[in-house]
Amino acid sequence: MDHSFLSALILLLLVLDPLGSLPIFIPIMRAVPRERRLKVALREVGLAFAVLLAFMFLGEGFLRLMHLSERSLEVAGGVILIIIAIRMIFSHAGDSAYGVETGREPFIFPLAVPLLAGPSAMATVLLLASRQPDRVAEWVGALFTAMVISFLALILADRIRKLLGDSVVSAIEKLMGLVLTAIAVEMILSGLKRYFIGGL
Repeated sequence: MDHSFLSALILLLLVLDPLGSLPIFIPIMRAVPRERRLKVALREVGLAFAVLLAFMFLGEGFLRLMHLSERSLEVAGGVILIIIAIRMIFSHAGDSAYGVETGREPFIFPLAVPLLAGPSAMATVLLLASRQPDRVAEWVGALFTAMVISFLALILADRIRKLLGDSVVSAIEKLMGLVLTAIAVEMILSGLKRYFIGGL
């Protein structure tokens, strides 16, 4: 399953799911003093970008070290994306597995990891780089662009939610989950095809 810059960017945005993360972004950022919010958002997005960039460039070495094939990574990545997509489609308002102590500024957890640089994002960048290593500059550009969009969603979370309303944000998240499900199934089928046919 080959990607272009645009399809990689869309895939990364679906995986990062900045709109779907608004219910988590809002209470976390609300606990941060207003004058610190921009710095905190920049720091957390920067840390997430660094983590995903490391996975992108060290992906080939990691696969060799663990004796994993691209086919197994493709299937595993697809399975993870399906789980994320199902949670997006069937989530309810207020559902959240993450949180920070009251009055405590978030640092790395939960914004950078696992909300932005979570298992699905790590698997996605690893797969992009290992599947088409000759186009790694495009994947870095797509990742950077996706992170900029996530940064904007992070600092504008409260305004976006007020502007669109809970029902619209929920509908968009479920639509993104549906698209992500199709992408995940395609990844799994592609990995299985490469395994059974032996190659292309």
